[in-house]
Amino acid sequence: MAINPTEYHTQTPRPGDQRRAASMMRLGAALLGCLSVLLVSTAKPAQPLDAIVAVVNDDVIVRSELERELALAIPQLQQRGTALPPPSQLRKQVLDRLILKHLQQQRAKQLGISVDESTLQQAIENIASRNGLSVDQLKESLEAGGIRFADFREDTRAQILSSRLQNQEVLNRVQVSEQEVERFLAREKDRLIEREQVRLQHILIALPDNPTAEQVKRAETKAKRLVAELRAGADFAAVAARESDGANALEGGDLGWFEMGAVPTLVSELVYTLAEGEITDPLRSPSGFHIIRLSGIKAAQPRDIVQTHARHILIRTNELVSDEDARARLLQLRERILKGEDFAALARAHSDDTGSALKGGDLGWSEPGRMVPEFEEQMNRLAVGELSEPFKTPFGWHLLRVEERRNRSASEDLLRIKAREALQRRKAEEAVEEWLRQLRDEAYIEIHLDQEGETG
Repeated sequence: MAINPTEYHTQTPRPGDQRRAASMMRLGAALLGCLSVLLVSTAKPAQPLDAIVAVVNDDVIVRSELERELALAIPQLQQRGTALPPPSQLRKQVLDRLILKHLQQQRAKQLGISVDESTLQQAIENIASRNGLSVDQLKESLEAGGIRFADFREDTRAQILSSRLQNQEVLNRVQVSEQEVERFLAREKDRLIEREQVRLQHILIALPDNPTAEQVKRAETKAKRLVAELRAGADFAAVAARESDGANALEGGDLGWFEMGAVPTLVSELVYTLAEGEITDPLRSPSGFHIIRLSGIKAAQPRDIVQTHARHILIRTNELVSDEDARARLLQLRERILKGEDFAALARAHSDDTGSALKGGDLGWSEPGRMVPEFEEQMNRLAVGELSEPFKTPFGWHLLRVEERRNRSASEDLLRIKAREALQRRKAEEAVEEWLRQLRDEAYIEIHLDQEGETG
């Protein structure tokens, strides 16, 4: 969808008087939503108005909200070492992200999805803990970096809300077939092997100190030509001996075996995903352009994995069923099970997970990483035969019982698990991107930034 940044623009043209009237009503509602801002100006005429920068269905985004989002985004980009785009472009990108945030918040409200204070506080404590900080220290660190803690809290809430919404609307529908796993393994098995050591070959096209633009261009052109030859089947060792400026040129560029933690920084991330025999694109460093070939992999000894067979009852929350209602219903069902009623029969009668309810709540065998973290954490705590207390995940409230556990050899199973996880991530990313596009295409959106990224 193209958005004209210089004027109000209806995202989805809607022919007919009734649709046009609906559009005008939305705009009127959005402008009335800012009436309080205008009224403030009568009491304090010297105070600037909080101008509207976008209308999103019946909602508005104002300049102060955009500025808060920019204040969060800029330190994150700087921390990652990402060069900031021009200010006008950055404002448009951040506004685009804000529009998607508002659309998801609106959809979550329709579905009755929310984030309570205890969940938000636990998430912030987890963030602090992962960074080796207390919550107070996290607050001090953020504010020292120019990020208001209140803004950080609300951004975290929005991320949790988005995750819950996407899980319910998109991710729980992503399925990976056995045929897809087989095809993936046949094509990319080498990438999934747990690596302990890798063997590297290297070609260097050297640059002098303080090279000119012409010298850099010539070296890069040569490096790209050599990569093309190598990928077409040329022998790496022969090319290295003939063309490389590296110290190991006469050894065919062989750098030997490296423990994963000792791999040169230039290629330290790539070696986790390169397939055996794969050649990188030219990599630039102060010394020149480098070409790396992953010539060998020593795999870690696979460990056995613990699989769990469990069954559950799910109660989803919505406009009619609150968190308290769902928990109370599961507490009643828990008491009935403890008194001897059949779990499977109650699951068939009460569970909102239609797929497993037909099987008496049976989830089959699952491996580590297969379930969402909240569910897996509860499942791992339970002994065989033990019944959980009601607990919450992004899908709703659950009652869980572990039926049995077993150890399985991980050699092939682990590769299949990793293949399934990789496919699920890939398909999930594509599904979420398509869902967000549809969410936006179906919305009424107006942008009010001028060419310089300011409100007009």
